[in-house]
Amino acid sequence: MNLQKILVSLAGIAIVVLAHRAYGWAGVAAVITGLVMWVLLHFTRMMQVLKRAANRPIGYVDSAVMLNAKLKPGMTMLHVVAMTRALGERLSAKDEQPEIFRWGDAGESHVTCTFVGGKLTQHELFRPAQDAAAPAP
Repeated sequence: MNLQKILVSLAGIAIVVLAHRAYGWAGVAAVITGLVMWVLLHFTRMMQVLKRAANRPIGYVDSAVMLNAKLKPGMTMLHVVAMTRALGERLSAKDEQPEIFRWGDAGESHVTCTFVGGKLTQHELFRPAQDAAAPAP
């Protein structure tokens, strides 16, 4: 299990206990209301990202080069999907780590992203070779 998940859970429990010691049951009710609001905000954001992604083709991005420039190791899958506004084309087997996804653009460039535990570990840009020399202006 991820250490961050454990620490967030322990922090939530600690805040509830401290609220009970300081303000009694009214404090517990206030803290639990705040925690539920926090969870609902994250759920709403996730649903908005997935709703936008549902209206685009799988694995398509406007510019693979710009996506490559914006990617940073440690980004979550949800953040990458929010940036591309499209679900990535899965290249790895389902439920297998690491997860590998690809996003491509109309110019046949594509970015291949590797996620481990839902976080981006590496990304690679592929650009097709240019045909013969371009005409001089």
